Amino acid sequence: MKLLKFPLILAVVLGFSGLPLQAQPMTDKQAAPMTRQQVKMERDEFLKLHRYDAGTEEWVLRPNIDPPAGMKTRAQVRAEKEDFLKMHKYDGVTDTWVPLQGVPKSTLTRAEVRAETAQFMKTHEWDEMNERWVEKAPRKVKAK
Repeated sequence: MKLLKFPLILAVVLGFSGLPLQAQPMTDKQAAPMTRQQVKMERDEFLKLHRYDAGTEEWVLRPNIDPPAGMKTRAQVRAEKEDFLKMHKYDGVTDTWVPLQGVPKSTLTRAEVRAETAQFMKTHEWDEMNERWVEKAPRKVKAK
């Protein structure tokens, strides 16, 4: 019974010791937290303009409703994401996105990179012995 208590006590102690590390002071750039009333008003406004599409599992604008002023289209948001990913890389050591030095290495979109990678994987395989990628041998054609 004593053996079962030790991991539980250890987990609780380690869990509580990490709490001060997670607390972050509020900076000038951060806005004051929203009140409950403000959250409810924002939710009600959102529900007036949107409906949930179960087919795509996304919230979409209701028919015959113009998007609010300043709202970006999905295409604009995706383009901004592509631009950001071309110009930044994630640094796991500092847990931040770091700007790339110089020009971006690739002008391909994420979809083009995926397609190129899929094509590469069809024609190449990893050689465990030499630890490098090698081109797959062509398939043998049956002679008639």
